[in-house]
Amino acid sequence: MSQIFREFLKKVGSGRHTSKDLSRVEAQSALEMMLQQEATPAQIGAFLIAHRIKRPTGIELAGFLDAYEHLGPALPAVSASSPVIVFSVPYDGRSRTAPVLPVTALILAASGCPVLLHGGDRMPTKYGVPLVDLWQGLGVDWSHRSLAQIHQVLSKYGLGFIYLPEQFPLAQGMVEFRDQVGKRPPLATTELLWQPYLGEHHLIAGFVHPPTENMMREALALRGTDHFTTIKGLEGSCDLPRDRKAILGLNHPSSEQTWQRLILSARDYDLGGPEIPYTSTKTLLEQLHAVLNGQTCELMPAVLWNAGFYLWHVGISSSLNDGLQAAENLLTNGTAKQTLTQVQAFLADL
Repeated sequence: MSQIFREFLKKVGSGRHTSKDLSRVEAQSALEMMLQQEATPAQIGAFLIAHRIKRPTGIELAGFLDAYEHLGPALPAVSASSPVIVFSVPYDGRSRTAPVLPVTALILAASGCPVLLHGGDRMPTKYGVPLVDLWQGLGVDWSHRSLAQIHQVLSKYGLGFIYLPEQFPLAQGMVEFRDQVGKRPPLATTELLWQPYLGEHHLIAGFVHPPTENMMREALALRGTDHFTTIKGLEGSCDLPRDRKAILGLNHPSSEQTWQRLILSARDYDLGGPEIPYTSTKTLLEQLHAVLNGQTCELMPAVLWNAGFYLWHVGISSSLNDGLQAAENLLTNGTAKQTLTQVQAFLADL
């Protein structure tokens, strides 16, 4: 099998002028051989760095996603009045700005819009704070859960989390290679497009560089994914910035114009300002708890800006202003925190 992989490596690793792109089938085969470690460690490392230098194509990303679909987990569909929102963020976490996605997810779930997240532990190359650590700090432990249990929580309370080491050990096995390579491989872009869910869904994926967005759009089109949103978010996440304009791409099959560009400014809604820095997980968790208790703190504007936007974006609120007000109400009246308490109790019983 390593001899077959050698041919893939020769194509992507022949240099800037002579390297060739993989076909979709070849990309799927290459990633499956790496995930199952049928390729040798030397080949895997060489491929990851060579593919980064070459730069992936949308076709190759589609093949990588085919491999994730073939070998990875997927939750069955749940009964819901709206598509499940799948938030995809960089697995190597955040190291400069404070993430607010857990509270955004709780507000959406409390409003009847189910949310599915996925990720692992601290990961190269950034080794930033991962979402699973924040959930644990909020009293929700997504580790050591079966897919059936995650499906139960998603069905009952509209919240779920696919924990990579537990649910997709083959992908977790690539972490050591990523650490030794020392650079974020194109595999990280695949994770931004992965949606481990079998029902109707709305994928929301963050990105940093415009060429990445173009590759993402091509890959999703090839895969038949027609309901997605791209966010030029903080550190490539789905969190909207407040100190600059938020740039979004909207792809919805039911709209007259399938692809639309949306640009928003938090300053237009009196929520602009400098981004809240991430200093430590302890400090961040104190801020998240304060927000969930409805207390005024420096993180509150970022939470309202994000949660309010998403309430409007997914159709729960009729306008962005209504979404901002609804987000504030769900925090001050304790509804979002109640959802957190219910999920805590349910997982504890399991």
